[in-house]
Amino acid sequence: MKKKISMVALTLALVLPNFISAQDSNFGNWLIYIGNKQVNSKWNIHNEIQYRNYNAIGDLEQLLLRTGLGYTFNEGKNNVLLGYGFILSENYIGDTDDKISVNEHRIFQQFTSKQAIGSVTLNHRYRFEQRFVEEDFKMRFRYFLGLNIPFTETGKCYFSAYNELFINTESAIFDRNRVFGGVGYHLNKNIKLEAGYMNQFFETSGRDQFNLIAFVNF
Repeated sequence: MKKKISMVALTLALVLPNFISAQDSNFGNWLIYIGNKQVNSKWNIHNEIQYRNYNAIGDLEQLLLRTGLGYTFNEGKNNVLLGYGFILSENYIGDTDDKISVNEHRIFQQFTSKQAIGSVTLNHRYRFEQRFVEEDFKMRFRYFLGLNIPFTETGKCYFSAYNELFINTESAIFDRNRVFGGVGYHLNKNIKLEAGYMNQFFETSGRDQFNLIAFVNF
């Protein structure tokens, strides 16, 4: 138990400075569903819906729909996936109350890897995106590092945290960084829920979100 508490404390020490450093933050809310359909022991279909709001709810920031076909290997520790995403963004124009809608079609490839250090689980995700944003074409790399630390011996309740870095392939190399910290609960072996606080920051600004996430395997 002392080791688990130490790991949580260390994670908070790494995460909190990034939360505090955010500038001009506006608190919003993300509702996220992430599903995984096992076709067989090797192949899976990924599906995902994210409903993002500028405020608690009702002021749409972004609707994200994502799907993909994945292949698992190395005794279930690794997965490669080819996917597609559609993103509708509602962006405010300057400091006005007017918005403009932006459509994006996205193709992506990703590799994920799991590690176990005692009862702590580490998750790595490497993703490369080809983005068709209206008339523009962009490419971006993303690296995600997450960890889960169980609170109890059964592992039903756990602490969750992650950091994800976004890197563009063009001149403005740094795109954004996301940091999340929260708690999760396993309803059963196929469904888990997480709730927590996320900060997303750019070079000169930041945004805060409260995230509610459902993970479903079926």
